[in-house]
Amino acid sequence: MPSWTDRLDALRSTGRRVILGITGPPGAGKTTLAEQIAAGVDGAVHLPMDGFHLADVELRRLGRLDRKGAIDTFDGYGYLAVLQRIRTQTTETVYAPAFDRVIEQPIAGAIAVTPDVRLVVTEGNYLLDDDDPWPAVRASLDEVWFVDLAAAERRRRLVARHIEFGKSPEQAEAWVDAVDEPNAERVAALKGNADWVLGL
Repeated sequence: MPSWTDRLDALRSTGRRVILGITGPPGAGKTTLAEQIAAGVDGAVHLPMDGFHLADVELRRLGRLDRKGAIDTFDGYGYLAVLQRIRTQTTETVYAPAFDRVIEQPIAGAIAVTPDVRLVVTEGNYLLDDDDPWPAVRASLDEVWFVDLAAAERRRRLVARHIEFGKSPEQAEAWVDAVDEPNAERVAALKGNADWVLGL
């Protein structure tokens, strides 16, 4: 039985809708864990923060496309607004964007949080960040779990992911060094603020 089962059962024992946040540095396994939890619980939906990436056309306009994944390449306030709607508008369907890794773009309205959904599992890098609007994001979540993984394995996964989606090995290594690792350092510094730390 997974280590998170008892904790999740306790969190859901009230019977009301629960919003669980999964955070951790890039490549730690957040998405895998979130998908595993959502698949194993009736009435659960997986809502990735990646759906709130700014589109490439906007990142290009802002001069941020070369560091996509940094905290200021997301629509944090849009993410917060959807979380707040999920929390308060429980009698109607709330639609949220997904992220397509093949085209590396958000897809509007791809995730439906219907009134019968009792558990929303959302995951992303910056759920514990101190800069606005992220403290309000944290306040919208019932708990935040931090996924921890040894740095060497996490880096190996990141490089492999970038290669899988079209980068050369050299480009993948360079992207991890220039973009992913600075983001990872920012995220790791806030591990102590999590409700629970899972080692994978």
